[in-house]
Amino acid sequence: MGVMKRFEQRLEGFVNGTFAKVFKSEVQPVEIAGALQRECDNNATIWNRDRTVVPNDFIVELSTPDFERLSPYSVQLGEELAGMVKDYAKQQRYTFMGGIKVHLEKADDLDTGLYRVRSRTLASSESQQPQPHQQQPAPQPKQQYEPPRAAAPYRPSGPPPMPAGAPPGGRAGGPAPVTRLPGAGSPSGGPAGGAVRRWIEINGNRHQISRPTLVLGRSTEADVRVDDPGVSRRHCEIRVGSPSVVQDLGSTNGIVVDGQHTQRATLRDGSRIVVGSTTIVYRQAEG
Repeated sequence: MGVMKRFEQRLEGFVNGTFAKVFKSEVQPVEIAGALQRECDNNATIWNRDRTVVPNDFIVELSTPDFERLSPYSVQLGEELAGMVKDYAKQQRYTFMGGIKVHLEKADDLDTGLYRVRSRTLASSESQQPQPHQQQPAPQPKQQYEPPRAAAPYRPSGPPPMPAGAPPGGRAGGPAPVTRLPGAGSPSGGPAGGAVRRWIEINGNRHQISRPTLVLGRSTEADVRVDDPGVSRRHCEIRVGSPSVVQDLGSTNGIVVDGQHTQRATLRDGSRIVVGSTTIVYRQAEG
């Protein structure tokens, strides 16, 4: 069972109890969990062949309305999110310099439905020491956060696909990314920058994505026709963005993205979308 699925199941026990109001807020705990996973992946630092270090101290900045809804449960939610990060790190063979903590903070510059994640690596006296030829990051005062990396905005829409391995680390200075959730509106209707080429591959045929949305289905009116009896007339659509997402359009048989049945999922280069008995490969590249 995947890390995100286990996290969701743990939260289900609170839906009719302590966390009932949490799930009525614009920001959903599962969306924050996905952002924390990406924060680990994007800031993983390879120390040696057997050790990849990721941040262990996280701040989740929320709009005033979302913070007011979630703050009464911040301790319990922080513990659940920290447990999810620990499980995810174990799966990806990441290590930490100290204990894992997740904090919620209010940000006056964010609108309802938006949030921002910042992270840092904090060392503790119980941490393993690095190899002699490597330099250990110096601990920082707990109330000061190092400048977050620059990143393009992204729109989470469900559990992210699990990465195959840890990317090389290093972080650049710049503002932390702002995340906009489904239903909160989008700052731009198309892909960021316009420098990314996107296409799909079906049975060896390539179909360029040159519009904000691309409908796939068995109907001749679909943007890309999929000749498969298990595919509905308007089965699903790909929405271009940073990142792009695939959305089921009420099809009979649903969609499977990277091995998981879902209504909506974030896409990355190489994501596999199964409709009926047909596999669609989503591709994207710079330039």
